[in-house]
Amino acid sequence: MTAGTTEPEEYASDPAERKREQRGWYFYDFACSVYSTSVLTVFLGPYLTSVARAAADAEGYVHPLGIPVRAGSLFAYAVSASIVVAVLLMPLVGAIADRTGRKKPLLAAAAYVGATATAGMFFLAGDQYLLGTFLLIVANASISVSMVLYNAYLPQIAEPDERDAVSSRGWAFGYTSGALVLVLNLILYSGHDSFGLTEGEAVRICLASAGVWWGAFTVVPLRRLRDRQVGPEGREGAGGGTVGSGWRQLRATLKDMRRHPLTLSFLLAYLVYNDGVQTVISQASVFGSEELGLDQTTLITAVLLVQVLAVAGALGMGRLARSYGAKRTILGSLAVWTLILVAGYLLPADAPVFFFCLAAAIGLVLGGSQALSRSLFSHLVPRGKEAEYFSAYEMSDRGLSWLGPLVFGLAYQLTGSYRDAIISLVIFFVVGFVLLARVPVRRAVEAAGNPIPDRI
Repeated sequence: MTAGTTEPEEYASDPAERKREQRGWYFYDFACSVYSTSVLTVFLGPYLTSVARAAADAEGYVHPLGIPVRAGSLFAYAVSASIVVAVLLMPLVGAIADRTGRKKPLLAAAAYVGATATAGMFFLAGDQYLLGTFLLIVANASISVSMVLYNAYLPQIAEPDERDAVSSRGWAFGYTSGALVLVLNLILYSGHDSFGLTEGEAVRICLASAGVWWGAFTVVPLRRLRDRQVGPEGREGAGGGTVGSGWRQLRATLKDMRRHPLTLSFLLAYLVYNDGVQTVISQASVFGSEELGLDQTTLITAVLLVQVLAVAGALGMGRLARSYGAKRTILGSLAVWTLILVAGYLLPADAPVFFFCLAAAIGLVLGGSQALSRSLFSHLVPRGKEAEYFSAYEMSDRGLSWLGPLVFGLAYQLTGSYRDAIISLVIFFVVGFVLLARVPVRRAVEAAGNPIPDRI
């Protein structure tokens, strides 16, 4: 999490107790992943855009706070704004957690604020685009804050040699729940007439059910995870004002990173290309519905395809990394991401088969590019600095991915074309590729004081 404590907190020494906590920990991914898949990736983008269009003037603009915004750009701007809010909140929440050692109440607060906002999307109808924007900002910021707290439990519940396996099982639980709920959503949405529902009512139920699922299954980790006491060093490190200490901790970590410029260079490359990845995932459904004219059933099926193939892609890219090294494999995935965007720009409208092919390509590189980035970064972290460096990594992953949605929204705002908006994201993968290619990872591993793997 944040670097408030100078010593990592002890994991449970009793294997049975540790396993019990691990099983509870998996269930938070199981709980909240449905928000990422059903809400953010599939339903909310097209639905909020339609609500904004209903409220737009004759020229297609809405005017939140008196600012003219194209209705088609609203969702992208709201995602960007939510991440800015998360950036402001995470150091504050991190400082409170470090100072008190009470991660669980903070995790509960973040989870249930987000789940409540998501469930409240049931009431999003007509031209209430401001309500939808507000609920999106609250829910998306909440899940970002909750994931920082959730990930901070990993060193406490798993010994060093079992963390990879525990972390992977958490991802698997998340993919499983995301796919399961999407199947249920697909049944409800595609058969909404037989259930006596309008299309809009079916979408609102799918949105709200994600919030109910999130809140219901969050009970499991809250019952099984336990907080540890903070030693005097942690209390002293977090002293001097919660808000100020949170930002001081982050500044101290970044200052320490200046002594490891090659590690910082990798983190900068990751910031850039991960921003592109996150934006493609969050904006794909809007592009598919608004530009390609695809129906919601097609979009749900495509996201299901991504969920399934992301697991296979992660395993396959892991094997490639053993043969060619993580850096080369990530560079190859960034080249594929660039080709995906070019293909998306050229994709014909009303052609679901081609869209499914694009979704399959995304699935094959999505899980692997993110998993290998995390493992490569772990080799570049100086010993004894794991917690604070991965805190900065998490801030990068969750908190700084606002520029891509902003660029996407501005591109549509200026051109009125989602094809121009999607192709504008190529810059993130090209720049990220160049920055990563310039990082001498073997020297970076050596400079961090870590053993150099045979393939990296």
